Amino acid sequence: MRAARFYDEGDIRVEQIAEPTAQSDQVLVEVEWSGICGSDLHEFVADTPHALTGDVLPCVMGHEFCGRIQSCPEDSGLQKGIDHCCQKLGFLGVSGRGGGFSELVAVDRRMLHVLPNNVPLSAAALIEPVATAHHAVKATRIADWADKNVLIIGGGPVGVTILLALRAQGVKRIIVSEPTLARRELLSGLADLVINPFEEDVPKVCQDHTGGVGPDVVYDCAGIPQSIETAFKAFRVGGTHVNIAIWEKPMAVPMWDFLSKDITILSAMAYNDQDFSEVVQMLAEGKFHGYEKLVSTRISLEDLVEKGFKELVHNKDAHLKILVTPKQDTLRA
Repeated sequence: MRAARFYDEGDIRVEQIAEPTAQSDQVLVEVEWSGICGSDLHEFVADTPHALTGDVLPCVMGHEFCGRIQSCPEDSGLQKGIDHCCQKLGFLGVSGRGGGFSELVAVDRRMLHVLPNNVPLSAAALIEPVATAHHAVKATRIADWADKNVLIIGGGPVGVTILLALRAQGVKRIIVSEPTLARRELLSGLADLVINPFEEDVPKVCQDHTGGVGPDVVYDCAGIPQSIETAFKAFRVGGTHVNIAIWEKPMAVPMWDFLSKDITILSAMAYNDQDFSEVVQMLAEGKFHGYEKLVSTRISLEDLVEKGFKELVHNKDAHLKILVTPKQDTLRA
């Protein structure tokens, strides 16, 4: 079969490899669509055996994927567990043992989620990133969002999915800080207010639009020093800061604002099985309005490197989510 394998930083090859063989507890999935995640652009796989899977490079990539079952055990049932914070954490499509940038994947049946008939495969690969956002919204443990003001720092793929998840909960007012014009234009139809942090004073604008108090919750989807400084200056007293970004440098807390405003800092790590199941159901119920806007373009597996990875590296501001398919007929449709 055709598959995209990661060999080293900057070295991804679409090549012919042997089809996977499903073990007794696995289901063989024929891939329809797979999304390129921002984490795919980082070097996550080392050339030593992975701590969880024991696999070594090269490995097939693609951890945001959907497809159709080709074969499965007669007694296949779906089981769920909360395992997103394991000390030996691995993702199918990042840590070895196959991935969605291929024609077929052998998947443990406990990892599968059955899609309702009204959820098309053309959108199902978006469930994984939306589940991450849904988990982050749940992390605040806020039961009623109707009177809450929220600031999202960073309007990229993660920021947009956070916005969709908040809208599904009925948040009163959502403000997004995003420097890129193309993303601000897309967000203008989804957020209540979109701010250009290069031209506007984000904390002041937030306070002006919240009756002088500031946001109740800030989602940091940028992970840079300026983002946490902006958040802590914007906060109302008793605000909650939710970090969902992967920081490349140590996270420094603005101590005076942290203390004087009695701020709570939370983090949100990926998602668990319950989050994923809830998003599948909510998507079927039409609660994620505008989620289709996440898809910037759709490409073939053969174009993964040039029109996928390189495009996101060199022209990332023009894209949110690029979906990849191994099926030419699906792409043309």
